[in-house]
Amino acid sequence: MGALRRLLPPVSRRKTRIGLVAGGLGAYWPQFPQLLPQLKESARYVTERFQALDAEVTDVGFVSDARESEVAAEKLRMADCDLIVVFLATYLTSSMVLPIAQRSGTPVLVIDLQPTEKMDHASFDTGSWLAYCGQCPVPEVGNVFRRAGIPFRSVSGWLRDPNAWRRIERWVAASKVRAALRHARHGLMGHLYPGMLDVSTDMTLLSAQFGSHVEVLEFDDLRVRVADVGDGQAKERMNLAREIFSVDDSVADEDFEWAARVSVGLDRLVEDFGVTTLAYYHRGLDGEQHERLGAGMILGASLLTARGIPAAGEYELRTSAAQLVSDSLGAGGSFTEIQALNFTDGVVEMGHDGPAHLAVSAQEPMLRGLGVYHGKRGWGVSVEFDVEHGPVTAFGIGQDRDGTLVFVASEGKTVPGPLLAIGNTTSRVDFGRDPGEWVDAWSDTGIGHHWALSTGHRAAEYEAAAHLMGVPFRQV
Repeated sequence: MGALRRLLPPVSRRKTRIGLVAGGLGAYWPQFPQLLPQLKESARYVTERFQALDAEVTDVGFVSDARESEVAAEKLRMADCDLIVVFLATYLTSSMVLPIAQRSGTPVLVIDLQPTEKMDHASFDTGSWLAYCGQCPVPEVGNVFRRAGIPFRSVSGWLRDPNAWRRIERWVAASKVRAALRHARHGLMGHLYPGMLDVSTDMTLLSAQFGSHVEVLEFDDLRVRVADVGDGQAKERMNLAREIFSVDDSVADEDFEWAARVSVGLDRLVEDFGVTTLAYYHRGLDGEQHERLGAGMILGASLLTARGIPAAGEYELRTSAAQLVSDSLGAGGSFTEIQALNFTDGVVEMGHDGPAHLAVSAQEPMLRGLGVYHGKRGWGVSVEFDVEHGPVTAFGIGQDRDGTLVFVASEGKTVPGPLLAIGNTTSRVDFGRDPGEWVDAWSDTGIGHHWALSTGHRAAEYEAAAHLMGVPFRQV
């Protein structure tokens, strides 16, 4: 993994922005002089924990009444946050929280973390107890959010509670997904694979539901850039590929060089248009230039995916977006479909004859020469690999009848065993149930033909991300 990062440095993305505000009811301060300093100390600890995460934190301080909350709300609105966290340090009124959610238009996470696991009942007075009653307003805030049409989410616990911080960090991870999709520029190049009705996606949906931009590209945009690649640049790309892949004897030198040229051209295309994902397909005819470009994509698309610019074949816009989601969580995300079922071993074999996420390969990936791509025109170089063995999550974006996009996930584990040596990215996934039953349940979600195979058990993070994005979540 370290060597791959050196050879293929990850692209830099905009940091996730977390807004933070703490508060309590100001009427308590003159009554209990020791309370506010104690609560502010807790708020400082919360701030430190958030600042230690991989995010840009905007802390607007401690509020004591609705007017101070309005000032904080304006500061958070201007910070353009991906998630706002409101720390209920003690009781406060819902009128102090609602403006923060309404004015920012940003998802809000309410947290209440009492100082320790429990009170010392024998020694506590009213002021001491009030430091422990941050839970008191949580139902109040939840009710007001519901009546205001604002999605509500909360984490209750104590200040150094590992379970509470795991749940909080899950929401922070989900905000990374929101950030990635809000600022995504999805490249869409070529045309739909003929007859694949499920793959067809209204581009406006990604803008309307996620805030993404879809950049429509032509294969001619790639053609002119590939034509401008020099011999020396092509050789450099071939040398890079030899450091990353084992190159099978079936790879013809001419095809290898062509794939390298396409790869360099792809890098220029991505840079020139500023795209963060790429979905592509072109059928072509009789070996003409566009056919050869379409068939020569896999090497370059795999190298892009490994750098954090996910690529998917067959014009699969929703899947390239799903790959971006999983990659933003550090979970890889390789272009995948069902290939076969093994009822003896109880596994689903899945993968694709297309780009792979090299950063999650179980071993050194292979370049294999293919005289034919099944169901497609052209010939050339393909990638063969298996996702690293262990926990995985199949994750994809489906679409319902009313146009709503849907997050779909299923947790399993990749296991060793026999794989086809045909230049495909194949993995054996055990979902803990009869493979046929899994296919039936998975297909019933509205997932579509393709998805991303990501590392780790990530369903909870994908569900949290769906909540932040305001889309349904389904798990098999």
